[in-house]
Amino acid sequence: MSKSASGAVLWGKVPKANAELFALTYGSLVTELLQDYDNNIPEINSQLDRIGHSIGVRCIDELLAKSEVNKVNIPPCKSLRETAEVVAKIGFRMFLGLTCDIGNVTDKSFSLFMNENPLSIFVELPQGEDHNGADWSQLKYSNIYCGVIRGALEQVNMKVECDFVRDVLKGDDVNEISVILKEVMADGAGEDYHEE
Repeated sequence: MSKSASGAVLWGKVPKANAELFALTYGSLVTELLQDYDNNIPEINSQLDRIGHSIGVRCIDELLAKSEVNKVNIPPCKSLRETAEVVAKIGFRMFLGLTCDIGNVTDKSFSLFMNENPLSIFVELPQGEDHNGADWSQLKYSNIYCGVIRGALEQVNMKVECDFVRDVLKGDDVNEISVILKEVMADGAGEDYHEE
């Protein structure tokens, strides 16, 4: 079964939320962060990434459990390209109902291209700086995706850096997330957990 077909099977088995409600709820979260952090855009980007990381840590368990229960075979990835395909064609499909295109693949990095972004419907970002000095061009509205990817890959022993490098909300033609592999972590429990 292809990765796209696997993603479609898993998408069919996951409970759905209304896309508009999902987008509005996320918008409320971003608005609350703006108020809590006094429009400190770098801190808001960091908080969105942190929240996403916590979600990603749990998403990988859900993906692996649902694939096993539904007899969808996701073989171990032998290359970063295969990892990118699982994230783009299975992970994004299972949780958001969309697939991403993959590009710029090397042995240490890849990019995910999203033509649709369910988080950004109904959203318009202010241009430039506001009267409080917040530079809206620096806001990475959908930065939660970067955290989700980082958290999920961390659970399968891949330390990565993610960055939302292009955003339709800022006038780009596509949403692009850059993923850079920093380290493949050792498998197994740390030395603190070994029996004596």
